[in-house]
Amino acid sequence: MAVLTPSSALEAGVRPGTRAYHRVVVALFAAGVATFALLYSTQALLPLLAARFGVSAGASAWSLSVTTLGLAGALLVVGPLSDRVGRTRLIHASVTLASVVGLACALAPTWPALIGLRLLEGVALAGLPAVATAYLREELHPGSQARAVGLYVAGTALGGMAGRLLTGAVAELAGWRWALASAALLGLGCAAVVRVLLPASRGFTARPTGLRSALGTARGALHDRALLALFGIGACAMGVLTVLLNTVGFRLAGAPFHLGLTAASLVFCVYPVGSVTSATAGRLADRYGRRTVLPLGCVVALVGVLLTLPASLPLLVVGLALVVAGFFAVHGVASGWVPVRAHAGGLATGQAASLYLFAYYVGASLFGALGGHTWNVAGWPGVVVLAAGLVVVLGVLALVLRGTPTLLTDAPAPAQGDAQPRTSR
Repeated sequence: MAVLTPSSALEAGVRPGTRAYHRVVVALFAAGVATFALLYSTQALLPLLAARFGVSAGASAWSLSVTTLGLAGALLVVGPLSDRVGRTRLIHASVTLASVVGLACALAPTWPALIGLRLLEGVALAGLPAVATAYLREELHPGSQARAVGLYVAGTALGGMAGRLLTGAVAELAGWRWALASAALLGLGCAAVVRVLLPASRGFTARPTGLRSALGTARGALHDRALLALFGIGACAMGVLTVLLNTVGFRLAGAPFHLGLTAASLVFCVYPVGSVTSATAGRLADRYGRRTVLPLGCVVALVGVLLTLPASLPLLVVGLALVVAGFFAVHGVASGWVPVRAHAGGLATGQAASLYLFAYYVGASLFGALGGHTWNVAGWPGVVVLAAGLVVVLGVLALVLRGTPTLLTDAPAPAQGDAQPRTSR
């Protein structure tokens, strides 16, 4: 029987079922909850913020859009930086600092002050999404990476739901300031969990991160049709979700629904569907390949968008649940694919993941703001047309990916007891 040396064991990575694997998964799950609860803490509050500060629906959406823009810009710095200083240090700093800024947001005296603090919060949040998938690729066995990314994305889904539900309920009881403070306190609790559980990197190897190296990775990514398609998928997928969720509160507050803030925020209870589908999509991708799973998520999302069109609350809820399911299947697969593809092509995985997330959050910012203005001009039918158009683009990009040459096989990695190597093409 073959005996693994320390170096070969490290090369194999942490395997499912071990204590180290559970620590990694739970820590990144908690970090995902904190990051996305803080990121989306104002989304359920948009109608309340619009009324409190006397701004339009489109303007209120900037309380989220500036945060995603700040996050997107910071990713271009944090991703390359993580290739030099390591992943865990940035994860700890990001979750803690963003929670502290979240407390400051609750004290903002004016609308410009709140927008400025939300921009700073976005910058602070960049540490986790910039490095999470790269950390998992380096630390875990290849056969469990897509599954673990799915579980991490499940944590982000739960965090997004928790941030929206928590702030919606607290705001109706105690106002928007206490609502934002509650999200920040949740973030601090999760930061403590991450500090205790997250193992230090063992598979990380520092790489140069100067301007020349960063430009080299960017050029390499721009010459890889698969990575370009994945970046486009990230932008459009996040655009679909943000367009719908930024405006659904305004729709539920008006005719024919006339729901209050707490009742309207309950629509975000569809988010656990994303936790299930992201983890399931990761397992299916490990087994059948990413190219097979990705288009299925696009079909589910398109069906969901169309179901939200009639003025029926049950259909709206079912439609949003399908959109969330399709989105998290697509994002879970695509975000985990980027570092694998980059590594196979000899590119820095942290920076490649940051480029994907830069596109992802730019899509959230631009399409989210566009969704608010579309609501002002054309109401919910216009929002549905915009979202459906973005899903169609997603499907086209998924088909492009099916036709691109592979650098690594999309078949599942060998099981834990198998000796066959992962093949290349």
